[in-house]
Amino acid sequence: MNELIIITGISGAGKSKVVDAFEDIGFLCVDNMPPKLIPTFAQLLLKSNEENDKVAIVTDVRAGGSFNSIFSVLEELKQMNMKYKILFIDASNDVLISRFKETRRTHPLIDKYNGSLNEAIRAEREMLYPIRQIADYVIDSSSLSPADCKKRICELFMVDANNVLKIHCLSFGFKYGIPNDPDLMFDVRCLPNPFYVPELKTATGIEKEVSDYVMKWEESNVLKDKLIDLCDYLVPLYIREGKSRLVIAFGCTGGRHRSVVFAELMAQHFQDSGFAVSINHRDINK
Repeated sequence: MNELIIITGISGAGKSKVVDAFEDIGFLCVDNMPPKLIPTFAQLLLKSNEENDKVAIVTDVRAGGSFNSIFSVLEELKQMNMKYKILFIDASNDVLISRFKETRRTHPLIDKYNGSLNEAIRAEREMLYPIRQIADYVIDSSSLSPADCKKRICELFMVDANNVLKIHCLSFGFKYGIPNDPDLMFDVRCLPNPFYVPELKTATGIEKEVSDYVMKWEESNVLKDKLIDLCDYLVPLYIREGKSRLVIAFGCTGGRHRSVVFAELMAQHFQDSGFAVSINHRDINK
């Protein structure tokens, strides 16, 4: 079923951070859409062949006087049988003033109120009060870090919070250079090398014979267990900090045997734990 989230709220409250969080969990996001265009966009969404379209639209006072049409637009959406939720982002006046001073951004109503930020915020609150009253969700970002904000969005709009973090397992060979994007890197050259077994030399770690050879040693199994313990401890910490992609690299000499085996084993562990996982064996064909 299509999912439409209408995001609105006070200027400076952090709608851009909210949009970033929605993008990280797979929503198509459109910023600063005039309310009158929302029904047209919704029609396209309803006609889409995609069964699981997830869209978040930001509309607020930047639209000027046309923002006053928001309630007639919402009624039009209901007549179209377009299901939607309203998310309102708020913050205290003190926090808003501090943020505008720190970023040196201009409040969209400030010219109308002769440069008075306090008056612009007051007027905006008055203008947005009716839609805040009917919002399905209200988030006060006054004391929220970007990571906290993302966590709150995930709690509200994701069935499985694990899906917020995509884990990418990478195998590589040190002889071909260290990859530049891992968050965690493990050197498995300390383990017995199948390269020196004639019948395994030209095989790869994807093949059962190589995997069985690498994992028949006690040190290999101890290392695997310790890596699982370490990653199971670290991954929730990365999620808490708002990380959306975690790259874990495993390196051996040539990138064909030991590193491939461990990348496959760890990818399977993460997948069994409910995470979205991808895998790449950078040097397996070299």
